[in-house]
Amino acid sequence: QHADLDLVLMDIKMPERNVLEATRAIRAFNEQVVIIMQTAFDIDEYKQLAANAGCNDYITKPVDGARLKTLLSTFFKFEK
Repeated sequence: QHADLDLVLMDIKMPERNVLEATRAIRAFNEQVVIIMQTAFDIDEYKQLAANAGCNDYITKPVDGARLKTLLSTFFKFEK
């Protein structure tokens, strides 16, 4: 419902809808938003499922600030 967003950090476990369904729904109306799936599990299968659903990338929890900044810098330009 918010086509003006630039970034979505989406947890793999959501209360009402799973991350793959939610990502597909977002992609139906916004192909440009960056979607990064978050999970506590570093499993290659999850990474592939996320990519297939339309997630741009994947990050494990607890989220490391430096890793997140590096990841975001691949999608956005930051002012220094």
